[in-house]
Amino acid sequence: DDELDRSHPLRLLVGELRTETTVRMKLNRLSAAAVSELAMPSGMDGEELYRQTGGNAFFVTEVLAAGDTEIPHSVRDAVLARAARVSPEARTLLDAVATVPPRAELWLLEALAPNEFARLDECMASGMLLADGSGVTFRHELARIAVTETVSPDRALALNRRALVILSQPPHGAPDLARLAHHAEGARDAGAVLRFAPAAGARAAALGAHREAAAHYARALAYAEGLPARKYAELLQQHSHECFLIDRFDPAIASEKRALEIYREAADRIKEGDSLQRLSHLQRCGGRSREADQSIRAAIDILEAQPESRELCVAYAGMAMVCMNADDIQGTFKYGPMGMALAERLGDTESLVHLLNTLGTMEMLTGAIDSGREKLERSLELAFEAGFDEHVGRAYLNLADVMVRLRIYAGFDEMIERGLDYCTGRGLDLWRLYLHDSRAEAHMQQGRFTEAVQTADLVLRNHETYLPKFLALVVVGRVRARRGDPEVWRLLDEARTIAADAIELQLTGLVAAARAEAAWLEGRLEAVAEETDEAYARALRLESRTFLGELAVWRRRAGIQDGVLPIEVPEQWAAELDGDHVRAGQIWTRLGCPYDAALALGGSDDEAPLREALAELQRLGARAAAAVVARRLRELGARGLPRGPRESTRESRFQLTQREAEVLELVAQGMRDADIAERLFLSEKTVNHHVSAILRKLGVSTRTQAAAQLR
Repeated sequence: DDELDRSHPLRLLVGELRTETTVRMKLNRLSAAAVSELAMPSGMDGEELYRQTGGNAFFVTEVLAAGDTEIPHSVRDAVLARAARVSPEARTLLDAVATVPPRAELWLLEALAPNEFARLDECMASGMLLADGSGVTFRHELARIAVTETVSPDRALALNRRALVILSQPPHGAPDLARLAHHAEGARDAGAVLRFAPAAGARAAALGAHREAAAHYARALAYAEGLPARKYAELLQQHSHECFLIDRFDPAIASEKRALEIYREAADRIKEGDSLQRLSHLQRCGGRSREADQSIRAAIDILEAQPESRELCVAYAGMAMVCMNADDIQGTFKYGPMGMALAERLGDTESLVHLLNTLGTMEMLTGAIDSGREKLERSLELAFEAGFDEHVGRAYLNLADVMVRLRIYAGFDEMIERGLDYCTGRGLDLWRLYLHDSRAEAHMQQGRFTEAVQTADLVLRNHETYLPKFLALVVVGRVRARRGDPEVWRLLDEARTIAADAIELQLTGLVAAARAEAAWLEGRLEAVAEETDEAYARALRLESRTFLGELAVWRRRAGIQDGVLPIEVPEQWAAELDGDHVRAGQIWTRLGCPYDAALALGGSDDEAPLREALAELQRLGARAAAAVVARRLRELGARGLPRGPRESTRESRFQLTQREAEVLELVAQGMRDADIAERLFLSEKTVNHHVSAILRKLGVSTRTQAAAQLR
């Protein structure tokens, strides 16, 4: 009804109808939550889709059906058809409003289109514009974009030039840098772009709007070739850093590499070394760990040949972090203290915060839990006090990671919530995704398989992510393997591909353990050695307690005899390696890891602990592992083993499996097989089989009838 003005004949007709025989049905706009839910299977940004459509159901469904970033033809045609109904003067005014997003103040509009301003009422009556305080805005962002695309180039240029002049001297307050940068670009005014876009980027970054900041710096770089070399390099590094914060590593690395070239050409050795350490950090987070190691070592070689500097301190911190991420204990404890001493001499608080974080993490991983946690929490405290947002995010991330690796769950959920709130509020997308990964892995360890997959799904829906995606793939792959679900290896193969060039056990060790478990659950014991040989050798060489313990246990379960380990590993794995399966199960239970406890008991030769393991695995829905234990019990001659559908199926009044119940929930939401496949990481063919089974069990013939049964 937003198309009907006050005098439209249909509005008059409805007003004359008898109220007792008339029912007015208003089509409400979709909420932001509803749009996000609809966008979820496609991987589109639900918040951005809501911003563009305003919740208009037609626009939302058309954009989702089109499946790309272009405005669908159906939406464009609908918008332009409505725009064509207004007078030429009103259409000219619409063009002006479309040129000055997101909101056209009345004073601005009157100055921008003085001859057409009187047609504002007609534009409002058309339903295309909404009053917004002392200004107007398009009802839908998609409509604004569609109108903008039809404005002729010369007209758009003139409007942007005029808007740039007007907005540079607003009647009230300071000029809006972001708007000035936008119109400078539209006016093709290189000088104005370089004056306003970097300033707008810095302002956005300070407010935590890092996507907006990256866009402003990219806008400036398009006109920056003529800048003095140092200013150009600084602009490249600002762009690189903002891209890093929003998990866009390819442009981040490209900009930093170009800055490095400039510093080399200028023979600025300090800046060259600093650029190399920045590049190392980007390469490591972008999955290029071998390149990262080379870059940071080159940075230190250059900077150590110069007088002591903050840049060298930052490089030592970077080297310690690279070593810590690679589980290189000796390297971490070599460069960490070197950096700490230099940071104290130079009064470099930021590097001190970074180094406390790194050293605290490694201390916890090597058994010094109390002193390590004290350093980590001190790092977090100092970062809060100084306003070092990234270091706050990193402290939350490393604390979460080490708690997961050590199976410390006391206070974990509360800490994750605080970290997510902090990172979300400051636009630290990369850290936010990593924290979701840690939560997903913790849920998996605690036997909360459905929650683990749901949390990992939040990461996998972000198509820009790289390393966070790896961790989420491993979680979903392991849960599927444990449940006996299909398509385990597609996920674990993708994870292995991401980790192919990595040197960190955080990647190679994690995916090796996951693949060993999946092979063991399938009864392919001979594959375990191949999956773990390389990571196991590296864990031995680096004396990584956690990865060595886990990999050694998987190898022992597969019948591989590696001998006595040269170092002490965490007690839960040590007990099983010593053959004390009951004690190992007790330790895992105390830690809060029921699945691991059951697997440890499952290695026993006694019937009682094996029955206990089977019952627990059936309770968890770990069908594949339960089958392994049941087979072992039968080999021992046990009788009367629990059979039939698992607990989740028995509790379903329709006798649906857990996966079928999940599919039915999504069918009831109106999702297609392709959408369900995307959501649940299944093939469309597998989903089709599930739907057929659901219809058969419910005794219905259509998806609509199945959905009605659920309600």
